[in-house]
Amino acid sequence: MTSEKTTLPRGVPADGFHKLKHGSFDVSVLSDGFITLPSSILMPDADAEEVERVLGLLGGTHDSSALQTNIPLVRHGDDLILVDSGAGTNFQPTDGKLAANLASIGVDPASITKVVFTHAHPDHSGGTTLPDGSLLFPNAQYYVSEAEWSFWTDPSYETSIPEALHAFARGSQRDLFAVRDRLTLVKPGDEIVSGMNVVSTRGHTPGHISLELAGNGNLLIAGDVIPNEIVSFGNTKWHFGFDTEQEIALASRAALLDKAANEKLRILGYHWSYPGVGYVERDGTGYRFVAG
Repeated sequence: MTSEKTTLPRGVPADGFHKLKHGSFDVSVLSDGFITLPSSILMPDADAEEVERVLGLLGGTHDSSALQTNIPLVRHGDDLILVDSGAGTNFQPTDGKLAANLASIGVDPASITKVVFTHAHPDHSGGTTLPDGSLLFPNAQYYVSEAEWSFWTDPSYETSIPEALHAFARGSQRDLFAVRDRLTLVKPGDEIVSGMNVVSTRGHTPGHISLELAGNGNLLIAGDVIPNEIVSFGNTKWHFGFDTEQEIALASRAALLDKAANEKLRILGYHWSYPGVGYVERDGTGYRFVAG
């Protein structure tokens, strides 16, 4: 665990990170810092005027923007569950702050009982190990979808997937193989704990999952199925550069936005403005985000 000073996202309350109670779950939204993405990844379909407008809303520069990284810490009975492990030292120097932020609220990484990967991109699974190769969460059991495991750990990945994904595959194998002796493969409909259900949100990666938590109206921990509330809600036909299955990702995103608006489903987004918790409302032909 590191004592490195960490930069907290805008909107962190004075008494600590955002907390919410949902049914039998106590959720704290921690920060892993932020990542910076170019507009060519954030909104490759946008024209120059749209890029300028959306980057302005994001508070970005002329060609890129920082996006927060929100990591849910979920307490349920005797379990302390992290959804994704952050980036560690394996993505950008502005993220990898999870360990320091756990320490800031008095949580020992050894007390984490479960880590659930929404998917195995480096900003979601790269914090699994420390630089010396040991596990950051040494007592945890780990969960990833069967489809995610199969896609990234294919021994012939160099010929089976595009070259642009090879670095991601190497990173995924590093993280998943490090915990393979304590890894459970899950599929849609499985429960992690009672009331925490695995939901398929395929497209960003072939095995991307979200988690639906039962309560007074369900809460969906969405991962990257909706990349960002400012970019994605009002522009439902825009692709996202890091989506592996581009058209499936668009369909999954559209279906989730429609479901959330119809059912008043509460959503927690990974790269949304901190703390990334709120609702979806229809707004003309698109949607808008309502924090809450």
